[in-house]
Amino acid sequence: MAVQTTAEAPMPVGEVSRLIGQWIDRLGAVWVEGQITQISRRPGAGVVFLTLRDPSQDISLTVTCFRAVFDRVAEVIGEGARVVVFGKPEWYAPRGQLSLRATDLRAVGVGELLARIEALKKSLAAEGLFAPERKRRLPFLPGCVGLVTGRASAAERDVLQNAKLRWPAVRFAVRNVAVQGVHAVPQVIEAVRELDADPDVDVIIVARGGGSVEDLLPFSDERLVRAVAAAGTPVVSAIGHEPDAPLLDLVADLRASTPTDAAKRTVPDVGEEQSRVRQLRERGRWVLETLLDREERGLAAAVSRPVLAEPGRMIAGRAEEVDALVARARRTLGHLLERAEADLTHTRARVVALSPAATLRRGYAVLQRADGSAVRDAGRVAAGERLRARVAEGAFSVTVDERGEGQEAER
Repeated sequence: MAVQTTAEAPMPVGEVSRLIGQWIDRLGAVWVEGQITQISRRPGAGVVFLTLRDPSQDISLTVTCFRAVFDRVAEVIGEGARVVVFGKPEWYAPRGQLSLRATDLRAVGVGELLARIEALKKSLAAEGLFAPERKRRLPFLPGCVGLVTGRASAAERDVLQNAKLRWPAVRFAVRNVAVQGVHAVPQVIEAVRELDADPDVDVIIVARGGGSVEDLLPFSDERLVRAVAAAGTPVVSAIGHEPDAPLLDLVADLRASTPTDAAKRTVPDVGEEQSRVRQLRERGRWVLETLLDREERGLAAAVSRPVLAEPGRMIAGRAEEVDALVARARRTLGHLLERAEADLTHTRARVVALSPAATLRRGYAVLQRADGSAVRDAGRVAAGERLRARVAEGAFSVTVDERGEGQEAER
């Protein structure tokens, strides 16, 4: 239960320390995992003091154990080793200090570490952090390369020297961090985020030389893996040597086998690019020359054709055809006209032969009454009736006598 205190009735320091000790005693013995950052063995002392740190957080705890407990594992553990401790939390009231009294101390084996990494790998892969479609292409020629590596390390020297040899104009933004130990994870994460926020940085290289499984553990840390996955700038992982495979290699956009390989795969070689440009120039020239040569041959073949060599030849040939067609048309039209003229003459002759005028020319006459009607029946003509006689060369009047015979009258 919470202790009731006021400004007028405060609790003494000793009482607070005593109550804290009571609360801690209720926790009982626990198994704790961490990384040893400091070992203090005073000559002649029966107690060994250890500093146990959480590899993923900036939290540490003092551990005390009897020398006999520590001596059982002294040959297999040292500073930087991961251990599992079984102990009971203790509160040292005079100093207000919390510590862990260890009764068992065990080194975490490589096999166990690899098993934990494998379990984390499956978990992150199930989230899709290692999916190939998440990988981004590196820029062909980065203007500025971010480099996260140890200070004055061989990895830093390899990346810088090889990159400068390949492309002397390349610029680097270097962030020196701890690459092993308890400070490695937070420092690497901070450096990656800082470079990712820099708009001038086109690609980030995280580089470290080879080492043991324990040395490379920071690069399989879940927080670092997620920080790299969240980065907007392409990240190249160059951790250890070819056989080493931290989880950072899987989440990075490109995995380089060594820091030197990272420099070669991030920055193009100026000599190779110049040679490629020369090859492309020669290829372009060859293609253009081939195209021009082919077009020249085609043009020569076209010019050598008769129609272009003697342009009037086609016109002359067509002119002959036109003359022949005109002559044929004239002959055909002449035949048609002759036939039509013969038909017309024949028809005219028939018309003339059958016309009344032809009959009149043979001496016949047509008698007409005053109303113009022709006389066809002599019995219908009255005596003394005047008629008009029409002959081939004119007309004259006649009068019918009593006997029904006409006599000539005045024309």
